[in-house]
Amino acid sequence: MWELFIHPSNLIFSVSLSLMVLLGVLECLLLIVGSSSQGFLDQFVPDQLIEAPHSEFDVHVDHDAFVQLLDWLYLGRIPMLVWLIIFLTIYALTGFILQSIFYSFSTHYFPLWIAAPACLILCMPLVRICSASMAKILPKDETTAIHSDELIGRTAIIILGEARLNYPAQARVKDQFGQSHYILVEPEIDIIFAQGQEVLLSERTSMGFRAQAIT
Repeated sequence: MWELFIHPSNLIFSVSLSLMVLLGVLECLLLIVGSSSQGFLDQFVPDQLIEAPHSEFDVHVDHDAFVQLLDWLYLGRIPMLVWLIIFLTIYALTGFILQSIFYSFSTHYFPLWIAAPACLILCMPLVRICSASMAKILPKDETTAIHSDELIGRTAIIILGEARLNYPAQARVKDQFGQSHYILVEPEIDIIFAQGQEVLLSERTSMGFRAQAIT
């Protein structure tokens, strides 16, 4: 077993397993002193993976292939530290198992330049399965924060002043969670929105929103 671990052909798998153990020990030590590496690691997750709604069958055409692959691997759906430990563990074990099987038939190991990329490909489905299982177990942070574009299509009411083209007035709108938002609204065309009038938000502007009159 030790020979398998220290053999040059298995160097990258030994490093992966050692790094996984090191991360676990480091996290335990940080937790003892009341800290964590989680926030530091999460900053390396692409913004698209955090902001985009995840779905098993969703294909985000605006993402590049690399981001789609990371999304498929559940990166961004579970804490980065947890995902990294899963990946390092599965990658190392896949490499050791593959090399052990090949050694039992041929009495030598795959060269590192063949084994490393081959195991990277082979381990990806297992990383996805384990990450998906972990995502179901770990508690999720619930939030009612929304992007302002999500208010488009909702009904707002003018609460202060009159809204004219290029001269917005303050309005109140409720989001899908029932929370009130106070925004600036102006009409799409040269009309006037009176105080107390309900309008339909149609698009964002640099100052707030444009809206249509509700007839």
